[in-house]
Amino acid sequence: MRIFYAFVIAILLMAGFGGLAPSHAQYQAAIGPDLLEKMKTSSDHYEVIVTFKGDGAPTTEQAEVLETVGVDTGLTLESLPMAGVLASKEQIEALSSNEEVRSIYLNEKLEYFNSDATALTGVDKLRTDDSMRKQNGGLPVSGKDIGVVVNDSGVDGTHKDHEFEKNLVQNVLGSTNLNSLSPGLLPVTYQEDVANTDTNSGHGTHVAGTVGGTGVMSSGKYEGAAPGADLIGYGSGGALFVLDGIGGFDYAITHQSQYNIRVITNSWGSSGDFDPNHPINVASKKAYDRGITVLFAAGNEGPGENTHNPYAKAPWVISVAAGEKDGTLADFSSRGTKGVGGTFEMDGETWTWADEPTITAPGVDIISTRVVAPVSSLAAADDVEELDPAHVPFYTMMSGTSMATPHVAGVVALMLDAEPTLSPDNVKTIIQTSATNMPGYETWEAGAGYLNAYAAVDMAFGNDTYGNTLNMDREFNSNVEAETERKSFAVDYNPSTLISDNQYEFNVEPGLTSLVAKVDAQGVMGETGNPVNLILIAPDGTEYSSGISLLFTLYTDRTVSVNAPMPGDWKAEIRGLRGDEQNPTSGVSFSEDINGSLAFTKVSGFDGLNDIEGHPAASAIKIGVKERLFDGNSKGNFKPDQLLQRKDLAEYLVMGAEIQQSPLKDIADAPSHLLPFASAVTAEGAAFRDETQTQNGVMVLKDGKFKGQDNVNRAELAYSLVQSLGLQDQAESFDGEVTVQYKDERIAINDASEIPAHLKGYVQLALDLNIINALFDVAQGPYDTEPTVQAEFQPKENTTRGDFAVAMSRYFEAFLK
Repeated sequence: MRIFYAFVIAILLMAGFGGLAPSHAQYQAAIGPDLLEKMKTSSDHYEVIVTFKGDGAPTTEQAEVLETVGVDTGLTLESLPMAGVLASKEQIEALSSNEEVRSIYLNEKLEYFNSDATALTGVDKLRTDDSMRKQNGGLPVSGKDIGVVVNDSGVDGTHKDHEFEKNLVQNVLGSTNLNSLSPGLLPVTYQEDVANTDTNSGHGTHVAGTVGGTGVMSSGKYEGAAPGADLIGYGSGGALFVLDGIGGFDYAITHQSQYNIRVITNSWGSSGDFDPNHPINVASKKAYDRGITVLFAAGNEGPGENTHNPYAKAPWVISVAAGEKDGTLADFSSRGTKGVGGTFEMDGETWTWADEPTITAPGVDIISTRVVAPVSSLAAADDVEELDPAHVPFYTMMSGTSMATPHVAGVVALMLDAEPTLSPDNVKTIIQTSATNMPGYETWEAGAGYLNAYAAVDMAFGNDTYGNTLNMDREFNSNVEAETERKSFAVDYNPSTLISDNQYEFNVEPGLTSLVAKVDAQGVMGETGNPVNLILIAPDGTEYSSGISLLFTLYTDRTVSVNAPMPGDWKAEIRGLRGDEQNPTSGVSFSEDINGSLAFTKVSGFDGLNDIEGHPAASAIKIGVKERLFDGNSKGNFKPDQLLQRKDLAEYLVMGAEIQQSPLKDIADAPSHLLPFASAVTAEGAAFRDETQTQNGVMVLKDGKFKGQDNVNRAELAYSLVQSLGLQDQAESFDGEVTVQYKDERIAINDASEIPAHLKGYVQLALDLNIINALFDVAQGPYDTEPTVQAEFQPKENTTRGDFAVAMSRYFEAFLK
């Protein structure tokens, strides 16, 4: 379930009322556009939020401003310069011309829009790291005594994972109803010490568990990111209004010292323009001014541009996008707008904002606490399928940026546990600087990259050696502009029917740079995988094959990538694996409705690649540069026929294979500019897809040295790319003859004896996953009735930069996009 609170409000900065404002007014407060529209069509009393100038609660003089215009029903906040009131059109017009009033907005109704996560981002790793324990007084970093406000639907404090007055140190019911108030301007009251404030949604309870649930009911399996943090639940109950969201900030500021509140997480928002005068943005700024780190969910309206939550655009908050567990960006995660941003004045300071998230964190199929009083039915079907039956009453699975945001909030608590003096600006900078590059995404889509909790906490402890490998801050030598059109297709596959029945026909226009086809063969009940092969057949009959991976139960997708495809009518065909002669049914594929997609990419322009035109690898080079998988040199060339060196491979793996930043190693022969890359690729758990972060590096030292000037042969490249996929166990368990798929049969690799024994499994997987080609030859003796197809891998052959570009672009298209 993808849940996100959605404000149904646009927040354009209004300069005036049009014809509604008195013509003689010398001052005009900012007015919410929805309020303006309502005032044009009706004359009722409106629930509005009046924001005054100042830093604290409304002063006596400001309260008198309300009384002077006849407003006699409402409440004033404790620490924010705001009041929620009932006001008529005439009263609003009068308030708008008072210089004490900053803005007036409707109190609109809002709509309700982790075991894997803690492993993926390195939270589990940092808890067991000896050096971090020593720096933390011998105890694991847990967020101890850091107050985190969960500003949401509420928290079920009867759940043992965040038991009230222990893990959940305060639980507040903050919903307000202006229409239920008796006449009078009253101070806001918050109902504290409520055991369960989440009796309708379950959203806030799930969020709280992700921040800092203790995992008691799962023996620690579904522990939150910061189980030592002090959670403060601020719940609106079943209905949420703007005033309720603001109330969470007001409560946090008022009780900051009492609970050491350093973080407030908000999994609600909207799409629209950024307006610094909106009361939500004013409230988040006041919290920031008090040293409270504010986080907002980016939104669930992706993948289109200009869908970013406006409250997440404020430059003083952390905006969190949702990532898949494979390191890609979730389709539903809201995006910003490329190149959009600006400056504005607030509180005497000039601020710069950009329409982009700050960071990406796990947000898909996140398991966290379920409300137990009453028991929630959220995601019930998925829970029964994915969770241990003993855990179903206590945990549930949900997806959304709502789930990604509290994970980052928990990591912020860990950072503040490591170094309590960090300011919100320090926290945001560290979160971005320590991130893992996400190839294929720009900052307006995914921010700085994927959250790296281990590196973030290491930076909080004072290790400032991160950030040198970050794509976000890199100046690229080469650039490519391209557009990609995507089209869905389906094949009703049946191995017993005619070939034509298992084909899909489509047209390729002239001038395409690449054609990528992908299908997902789920198999029986979506669990076994289906041993089928995806074939693209060109107009001249040339076939391009995905191969049938030995990992078909692990990777159910098949991908074929064709550079500079021939224009004309193509066919996508599904073929099954043929059984052997002794057992004709062994490994045979079975019927399935197989869905797929086609991606047609055309380059519209490029620079910094002066020497690639006419080269066989030119299309792959353009695609790789476009997706920031690698780069040309400072002289504007790529040198496609030059041999690939280890120093370049290290740099490009960190750029384009989602290799995580790592503490610097003592590598004597690695110069300072290379050391961050060499340290990252040789570190334990280097690959993002190594979920346990315990596998070997994606490159290995040679006699303790990096030897960056050495060339990279084909077997070594196979190791690095397969290891980058987190497939060490599968590669090392391989024991057999190295073969390659040719049409519907497997062919032995003739020169397999030249492949080092420890790399044979990696070469096999590189062939199976169609990352690196075998080289085929047809031999026929003078008396042979049929030719024999032979295959070689040439493992000792050094790789050119063009060869690498082809392999890397295939790697990316198949597994990272």
